[in-house]
Amino acid sequence: MTKLIIQIPCFNEGTNIKATLNDLPKSIDGVDEIQVLVIDDGSTDNSVEIAKNYGADVVEIKSNKGLANAFRVGIHEALKRGADIIVNTDADNQYNASYIEKIIEPVLKGEADIVVGARDIFSIKEFSPMKKLLQKFGSAVLRLLSSTKVEDAPSGFRAFSKQAAIKLNVFDGYTYTMETLIQAGAKGLKVESVPIGTNPQLRKSKLVKNIFDYIFKSMKTTIRMFIVYRPFRFFAFFASLSGLFGLILVFRFLYYYMIGNGNGHIQSLIFAAVLLISSVQLFIVAVIGDLISINRKLLEDIQIRMRKMELK
Repeated sequence: MTKLIIQIPCFNEGTNIKATLNDLPKSIDGVDEIQVLVIDDGSTDNSVEIAKNYGADVVEIKSNKGLANAFRVGIHEALKRGADIIVNTDADNQYNASYIEKIIEPVLKGEADIVVGARDIFSIKEFSPMKKLLQKFGSAVLRLLSSTKVEDAPSGFRAFSKQAAIKLNVFDGYTYTMETLIQAGAKGLKVESVPIGTNPQLRKSKLVKNIFDYIFKSMKTTIRMFIVYRPFRFFAFFASLSGLFGLILVFRFLYYYMIGNGNGHIQSLIFAAVLLISSVQLFIVAVIGDLISINRKLLEDIQIRMRKMELK
């Protein structure tokens, strides 16, 4: 028996959620049961009523706490309800639900732990040229940082295997999309991208107030998660950079000293000493961060065991 749960985080989507629900597949080859789970994030309109009339199960969060929290609650609830595969999609009907069968296929076959629906960014009319370029650039950066094959990092149209869902944690309060990819790479989960289609935009994004706000918050989340899951790589990079510039200044001073002009370049030696000391300190932080990371992995192993025991 394979159970698919389609979870839909929702906040005041009374005008759009009906279309989203109506487009969901009723049956899929290889899936024995499909359940729809709406995570209501403190809506004040008729979203909950529409979802219940459709026949969806609704988990109500009393006050609006944001998309990342709704996603986290949804994953937890889906696992409690016995999901073998979890699909996350948006309540505004942005993603074409007919592609759900495509994004769960690699999970069903055991070829992937997480599948991200990759939009054709340059064909989306509602995206400005700047946003299209930034989306592509951001995805390229995430591929590098997470060591995953993701084509559309901000896409919220995703499929998760049961084991992947058990292993993931969401700490950020803004969005889960980038955080879960960095975690997936660090935890050895296999991530695949599948091309998907989108529907015409029904409303402006609630997550993206403006492009600069989105860039700032996304960068903050990405850097924070990279430090959490790749601390040695992060601090060792800056330690190496500081040490390299320090050595360059040392060699610069020695060059002028050997040609008899060292007195006028003593400040280079002082600055080099500062950089080299900083390099050593950053490397120590990298080692300490790596030790803390090992401890975190041990705690996560315990957490995974506890989750599995709870599910049993």
